[in-house]
Amino acid sequence: MQATRLDSKAVPTHPALTQVLPGGTLREGTVVQVEGSTTLLMALLAGPSASGRWVAVAGMPEFGVEAAARFGIDLDRLVLVPDPGRQWLTVVAALADVIPVVAVRPAGRISPAESSRVQARLRQRGTTLLVAGEWPGSDARLGVETSEWQGLERGHGHLAEREVVVSVAGRGEFVRRTRSRLRLPGRHLEFAPAAPTPGFAESIRLAEPIHLDDIERRATG
Repeated sequence: MQATRLDSKAVPTHPALTQVLPGGTLREGTVVQVEGSTTLLMALLAGPSASGRWVAVAGMPEFGVEAAARFGIDLDRLVLVPDPGRQWLTVVAALADVIPVVAVRPAGRISPAESSRVQARLRQRGTTLLVAGEWPGSDARLGVETSEWQGLERGHGHLAEREVVVSVAGRGEFVRRTRSRLRLPGRHLEFAPAAPTPGFAESIRLAEPIHLDDIERRATG
């Protein structure tokens, strides 16, 4: 019998996210949860799009094409399905057959069995799935913990840039939960690492590896 699982290959990723993602890059055939920020989702799409790959977005009617273009997503290679309705999972599976990077906001809960079937399809096709919501058995989880805009001074001025703290957890026997600071976006609409505040780097270095089950117990307990 021939194995159906593909060796995981790197997907072109925006340089600002190399310190954020497990392994420093998106990978083919994997699922990444993105919570709390459409801009973070756009940053994850920008790298593959800039490299010439097609990307698709489903179930996100608020996804702004003008903002996407400013952040480096090529609109000529962008497929939008604003409202796939109850057939959203079928739509995602169809997109995954032909589009290498697909982003979706689930319109309902997905069972572990459905998740396993879709992920097997992703591995066969080498498609990366970004999920704005919950997905059982995802390979990594990214979430914005804090967000702070800068630029206003004494009640006047313009919003210039936003700094966020992104928390990350990945799958495996053990995972290391880390946090990174990003300009999302910066003053020139760029994505870039932000200078850590005092003690921030030390808190990352001292983080202990913890088992995925421990994270889930703490989240539910």
